[in-house]
Amino acid sequence: MSPSNFLKPLFAAACLTLGSQTSATAETAVFAGGCFWCVESNFESVPGVSEVISGFTGGTLDNPTYEDVVTETTGHYEAVEITFDPAQVTYAKLVELFLRSTDVTDAGGQFCDRGESYRSAIFATAVQEAAAQAELDKAAADLTKTIVTPVLPAAKFYPADEYHQDYYKSSDIILTRFGPRQKSVAYGKYRKACGRDARVEALWGDKAEFLH
Repeated sequence: MSPSNFLKPLFAAACLTLGSQTSATAETAVFAGGCFWCVESNFESVPGVSEVISGFTGGTLDNPTYEDVVTETTGHYEAVEITFDPAQVTYAKLVELFLRSTDVTDAGGQFCDRGESYRSAIFATAVQEAAAQAELDKAAADLTKTIVTPVLPAAKFYPADEYHQDYYKSSDIILTRFGPRQKSVAYGKYRKACGRDARVEALWGDKAEFLH
């Protein structure tokens, strides 16, 4: 057996071991911050985050579709489920980043997206609740404004369909009012037109996160 062939099974075994360790220690956080494409884009750039899934939570309908949620009758929020390694990034740090990348003073939606499904919220487990509330208190002190983003009990999370996953970096072509565009290009134009980064910077100043 050649040296390279001898090493291959050892390398594969090591990868399996590392993978099992990662999955065993991984935790999840669920945030609703308006358009889930934008929140997904933000948090996939954070070291220690292994996956971000766009989806829905907090409503009354089982297995909701995007078309169900946008009717604003199901009670769901557009949200993301973030899988992270707590040895690399803490849950509290993720909450801090989330709060400073949203308009925490807006109870009617986020930026140009209006309605209940676009409201901001932190969906926390019983273990996460105290840390989430502590970060809200810190954010309120930094901002010196009333924060309306609530900490809500964790609820079942439903992933959105594949069309909505990794939208911000997809090269798939879609038809827009400006003609055919890659999803990533359309996303960039949407994010700017919606005023997300401009509002976050105006609200948070030098504490703003994820500005594009």
